[in-house]
Amino acid sequence: MDSQIALEIRARARRSARAWAVTSLGPLTMLAGVAWGVLQPYRLTFLHPRGQGFWWLAIEPPLLVVAVGVVFALLVAPGLVEDLEAVEQEGGG
Repeated sequence: MDSQIALEIRARARRSARAWAVTSLGPLTMLAGVAWGVLQPYRLTFLHPRGQGFWWLAIEPPLLVVAVGVVFALLVAPGLVEDLEAVEQEGGG
């Protein structure tokens, strides 16, 4: 028979597909923002800031997408994964 610790280690090792999907949303969003900036560099006005103000330079769609990915990965995803794991442990998955 396996000990409780061994069972918990195995359960964490094979996270559910839902938890994996939630965890990967942040990094995928950041990657999409970087790809968008690389594929359409004309959208990044800080590369050619002629006469632009601070907000025009700071608030650019690819940068916002990267920022949303960071916020999701650091603030939202850990709580969602914790809730998913709690539901799965209760057996209501």
